Amino acid sequence: MSSFRFLHAADIHLDSPLRGLSRYEGLPLEEIRNATRRALDRLIAIAIEEKVSFLILAGDLYDGSWQDASTGLYMMKSLSRLVHAGIRVITLSGNHDAQSVIARELPRPAGIDHFSYDAPETIRLEDIQVALHGQSFRERHVRKDMTPTYPEPVSGWFNIGVLHTSLSGYGEHETYAPCSVETLASKHYDYWALGHVHARQIVCHHPWIVFPGVLQGRHIRETGTCGAMLVSVENNTVQSVTPVACDVIRWSHIVIDIADLHDLDDVMHAARLRMEHALAQADGRTVIARVTLTGTTTLHDSLCASTCWQDDLRSVAVSLDTGQNPIALEKLRNKTTSPPTTNTLHDLDTALSKLMSDPEFIATLSDDFEMFFSALPGCVERSSLMADENSWPLEEASSALRARLMGSAS
Repeated sequence: MSSFRFLHAADIHLDSPLRGLSRYEGLPLEEIRNATRRALDRLIAIAIEEKVSFLILAGDLYDGSWQDASTGLYMMKSLSRLVHAGIRVITLSGNHDAQSVIARELPRPAGIDHFSYDAPETIRLEDIQVALHGQSFRERHVRKDMTPTYPEPVSGWFNIGVLHTSLSGYGEHETYAPCSVETLASKHYDYWALGHVHARQIVCHHPWIVFPGVLQGRHIRETGTCGAMLVSVENNTVQSVTPVACDVIRWSHIVIDIADLHDLDDVMHAARLRMEHALAQADGRTVIARVTLTGTTTLHDSLCASTCWQDDLRSVAVSLDTGQNPIALEKLRNKTTSPPTTNTLHDLDTALSKLMSDPEFIATLSDDFEMFFSALPGCVERSSLMADENSWPLEEASSALRARLMGSAS
């Protein structure tokens, strides 16, 4: 029985275009534009340094239909470095790859195996007795479970299923090749190398079902460490699945609750501490951050009245730039609210009392209630909603609203 290690990555989205970032002042656009290539370079370097036996790329190597052949050539040149180092490469086309005709026609050097578009197949690595089973996407929208036709495991070998899938649905990701943990487990493979979901996740340990996540975060919805999984196997048993960072730019969403802060100087101090923490976590990488201020605060009105606080935040970011791992601010958002005041509640109560004594207003509400009741299903009786069918519960609602408003001020 052999011992070996392999890398599992997915969702490289090489040369993914920048969308909307150019409108934010001070962002290192060229650095962001080249980030996916540099992350791929780092993945290749890690594979060689760790002396892995093979690399799995579980779909979305590219980002849709690209016109510039240099994107594909860069990918093939990078993967060829692994082949020259004696490392096998196994790739699979995902939903984004299926859009690109150029990607399909691009010649692949010997040592780079690509799963068929026509049917599931098995790629065998005879020297270490590893069998990889998978199928590429021919069309972008694969709505059916692909795994029932995946081959049976090779007896006595370490078996890996490679699949680009949303499983049963994960958050914002569209549904592709849906399947369940139970379906995957029923194939009796030792490891499932998945792609498509951009958040790193170990879904199951028996068998191992793993999303490595996106190789390089490309926008504010892809925050935190991004990269691949390094898998160690001994005697056909997974010993460890270890995340390895490949990203060169780290996205961070900094949310600051300023409810207990007294002035803008306090806000800037809190922001500085949070930015310093983000830089420390980035381990020398450039940080692209979005800052959102939250909380109920007396500073709300001054924040709304002027954008000076945004300039101050950008100044804080600039002051933290050591020339090695800067922090750049993408979007600055004010999501604070103003605390209610006794005067405001008094005004609301006065206005409510005035409306409740206005016959025309009451008549209007009566019409609205009639429309509401007429829209209810026939099985819902008006008497079940109102104790007295001839009177509208306006006074009760008024009293309840007054109580809640006045209670929030105390």
